[in-house]
Amino acid sequence: MTASETNEQTVSPGILVEDVQGVRTITLNRPKVGNALNSSMVQEVLAALTDREGVRLVVFRGSGRNFCTGFDLSDLEASSDGDLLLRFVQIETLLQTIQALDIPSIGVASGRTFGAGADLFAVCDIRLGVSGASFAFPGPRFGLVLGSRRLAVITGRDRAREILLQSKTIDVSEGVVLGLVHEVLDESDISDAISARLAAADALDPVTKGQIKAATSDAHFDQDLASLVRSASRPGLKARIAAYSDLRRTELAERRSTSSNANGSN
Repeated sequence: MTASETNEQTVSPGILVEDVQGVRTITLNRPKVGNALNSSMVQEVLAALTDREGVRLVVFRGSGRNFCTGFDLSDLEASSDGDLLLRFVQIETLLQTIQALDIPSIGVASGRTFGAGADLFAVCDIRLGVSGASFAFPGPRFGLVLGSRRLAVITGRDRAREILLQSKTIDVSEGVVLGLVHEVLDESDISDAISARLAAADALDPVTKGQIKAATSDAHFDQDLASLVRSASRPGLKARIAAYSDLRRTELAERRSTSSNANGSN
């Protein structure tokens, strides 16, 4: 795939890849399941990050209401602890690939940006939030350490610990205060914002951009992978995820019931 002045589009089962004037937009394209990441999607995104001739900027977006609601658990019952471990390693590999890119990356968060989706957003160089977006990093609730050090680099150690240990959901305004979100925009303003950032990046030659990214890198790839594998290798991963999923469904049902009762009393 080569970026050019014309629009080039590739559709895979889980993603849409579009090249326009040096910008490669990778859109997670499973809106019916909140763009939750499964193994094939991760591999498709990794493939879209290779062969980048002429690409000067990579943008990650989500189709539909949400950017990405995390890890796809639809086949949890048929998965083993080993299967799940491999999937999380694949996601960490994707995150490290994005972090190591020698061109700028932009994440555009809309709706729910949770779990692995929040980690994908956080690893981008420039992070734009659409009004109404929210963020959560629920991995610790089932014993998973994924992206924790990277979050701490962004927000500071104490705030990262607060978010992770208390399973906080962050709205987009708080995301700005924490440094997780660089700017909040309406959906209609996103295209112009991306164009402006491409123009600013093009003021530097490609070699300089790569050198700046290398000089400011906080990459600890082996440490991040080791932290993930240690947490995911603890026996009972599948059972912990299943328990979390059950609890999450109960919490959502209670929230809907409370909301319905409140609306009915007005």
